[in-house]
Amino acid sequence: MSLVTRFLGATALSLTLAQGAVAEGLTADSVMATVNGTEITLGHMIAVRDSLPAEYQQLPDDILFNGILDQLIQQTALAEIGAVDLTKRDEIAMEVDRRAYLAGAVLDRTATAAVTEESIKDAYNTRFADAEPSREYNAAHIIVATEEEAAAIKAEIEDGADFATLAREKSTDGAAANGGDLGWFGLDVMVKPFGDAVAAMQPGDIAGPVQTEYGWHVVKLIETRLAEAPTIEDVRMELEGDLRQNAVESRVTEAVDQAKVERNVEGVDPAVLKDSTILGD
Repeated sequence: MSLVTRFLGATALSLTLAQGAVAEGLTADSVMATVNGTEITLGHMIAVRDSLPAEYQQLPDDILFNGILDQLIQQTALAEIGAVDLTKRDEIAMEVDRRAYLAGAVLDRTATAAVTEESIKDAYNTRFADAEPSREYNAAHIIVATEEEAAAIKAEIEDGADFATLAREKSTDGAAANGGDLGWFGLDVMVKPFGDAVAAMQPGDIAGPVQTEYGWHVVKLIETRLAEAPTIEDVRMELEGDLRQNAVESRVTEAVDQAKVERNVEGVDPAVLKDSTILGD
């Protein structure tokens, strides 16, 4: 029976009882139930709750309390039976799970500790406040299949044809409807040949043919501007994510570098991983 089913079928406890228990000095070691003498503590229950998806954590306190307790009672009863016939496969699986949990706990703590208001401000200043302002470009293009087509279109424009009109008539991408206007962009979001061409232009210039993986372009640079730095709140989530990722990567590298690692895989066929019979029954 799934945890969801147990929740839906659980007998509701009094919400007042669940809330009142907090005031009775309960601790992580407070015993909520026993199964053949094995204790189920409040700490066990809280650990299960913390591991649940957010939608389950939002269930009413009484339903959640009763559902988790039922789950742990069932698990404990079944675990007692499973321990009698513990196989090599079981022992290995539990050890793998234990190592994964401990490793995850270390990285969770590392990631959490990396994000402070000071570290966020430092990361913001490094990336934005103390950095040289970047330049943004407003350009339009006409993209066609061949170099010859692009060269002919450029010649028409140099002879006085309207760029936007030709873009609507001949360009093959979605910007054609807007006269080829690509809006404002940084060079880093464009494929390199296109970005290189734009960077070398002055407002009003027409360049091309420029070949990219998408076709042949005729490019018009409309104007440029210095990009305004975003506020710290605009990029807070991005900065926090980078801080966590960098801290985790550094912690993994540090842990492995400091460990004495000896690989004994010489002559081992990698296909051996497919042989699950090695674990036994």
